[in-house]
Amino acid sequence: MNRRAALADAVEAYRLPRLVRLTGNTYAAVFSLMKLLPADHILRAATLRGDVRPDTTIVETTSGTFGLGLAMRTALTGNPLVLVSDPVIDDRLRERLELLGARVDIVRDPSPVGGYQAARLDRVAQVRAEIADTFCPNQYSNPDNPLAYALAAEAVAEAVGQVDCLVGPVGSGGSMCGTANNLRTAFPEMRAIGVDTHLSVLFGQPDGHRRLRGLGNSLMPANLDHRTFDEVHWVGAAEAYQATRELFRRHALFTGPTSGAAYLVGRWFAERNPDATTVIMCPDDGYRYQDTVYHAGWLAENHLLDRGEREPTPVADPTRGTSGWAFLPWQRRSLDEVLRNEPAPVSAELRGGRRTWR
Repeated sequence: MNRRAALADAVEAYRLPRLVRLTGNTYAAVFSLMKLLPADHILRAATLRGDVRPDTTIVETTSGTFGLGLAMRTALTGNPLVLVSDPVIDDRLRERLELLGARVDIVRDPSPVGGYQAARLDRVAQVRAEIADTFCPNQYSNPDNPLAYALAAEAVAEAVGQVDCLVGPVGSGGSMCGTANNLRTAFPEMRAIGVDTHLSVLFGQPDGHRRLRGLGNSLMPANLDHRTFDEVHWVGAAEAYQATRELFRRHALFTGPTSGAAYLVGRWFAERNPDATTVIMCPDDGYRYQDTVYHAGWLAENHLLDRGEREPTPVADPTRGTSGWAFLPWQRRSLDEVLRNEPAPVSAELRGGRRTWR
């Protein structure tokens, strides 16, 4: 087998989740690298359209695993790759990106509006102006991002059968909106619960420093369709870190804290709806967090050991409260409708009429 064929097999092995039964009718869709799925799909689609050629330089903003997905894909195709990030990028992740051949460009100063994410986008534009032939995957607004998750939805449905509730973290909007909307072609009554963190603008909170990384956003991505969600939860770092450790201790699933945040919310829902088949999206593995989330000394030093709320607090206004664990019945409304406290459309109220959700 030649090198390119071997790389293709490696990429294929990472793309789709493993479906792991947690308890009863509750499953985890566990990805080794979820962002490889949209990275691979976006570049394949762009190549078919002629937007990416053999010498095209791929330029993207990322501080996480979307960059790793792009680096794995470009290692296969040979395209040059420039990734624009900021100081929060994990050193080990950066080493992996560079080992795969990516150039990592670090933005040192945040933008006054939009923080590091806005500054990174400005740098992407600058890099693209300096290189003749470039393509930007633009995970936040490229419709090929959510379209990529048709494969994940198919894998979930084949492994589980009917899905009553899908729970997962929200960042670019691609994974939850894409997976939920594809599953609803078969299960239109399926409930979708989005998991965000405080001081993220995605569901109406003010932008600010977020201790919990890997979900949330400082800018509103075009791929986020708020009408996808029946319920939204905001989870703090303490809750997410403890749930991540609990997921490993109870089920031997070694994941990152975005998965832990989703597990916390999914377990809470499943306990109240034992007859529902609940699937929890777990986007990444835990190796980047061995010195933090999985290190009791680090947690103690940062006052995060054995802390966190065990039950969510219901809120009526998403702009209120910026700590702990809170939730709001979203009812498949737009962000404007929720901020104006408008009632859900009649069609949304009637969905799931044969089942009472708690």
